[in-house]
Amino acid sequence: MGNAGTRQHVPEKIRAVTEQPGRRGKYGESDAFMDIGRGDTLWQEDPSPRPRMPDPVRAAAVRAVIIVAVTLVQAMVAFLSTLAGTWLAFPAVLSTVASTIVATWGVLDVWVTRQVWIQRNGVESRPSSTARALRRERRRARRQERRSAAA
Repeated sequence: MGNAGTRQHVPEKIRAVTEQPGRRGKYGESDAFMDIGRGDTLWQEDPSPRPRMPDPVRAAAVRAVIIVAVTLVQAMVAFLSTLAGTWLAFPAVLSTVASTIVATWGVLDVWVTRQVWIQRNGVESRPSSTARALRRERRRARRQERRSAAA
């Protein structure tokens, strides 16, 4: 089957951007980005629909996901060792029960951490930010009244 070593001609518009000598993609891509003929690359970065989670909340969420994953693995080991009738079944079931309690705590920790973060840092919204400014002014006025009454 004669043309195993020959390369077919690929039109320039369909060829990957990085296949063209000395040319890189819009974002400096090194491979697998294709120019599809409309003038833009196949991969387009869309803006995130939601803002990024705060760091403490993200840390709690990662911790919770890891704990839940370990708990699921333990539950599977407990189930399979129970079916097999091995000596590992009883300790695996006990540790799975304990891990389920810890996993529940981990998920609740995410919720509590999120609520605490929102209370401490607030959320950006127009009515609350104007209300916050008015509250700040009222507090300043009260402090000055107290200082003038004390003097």
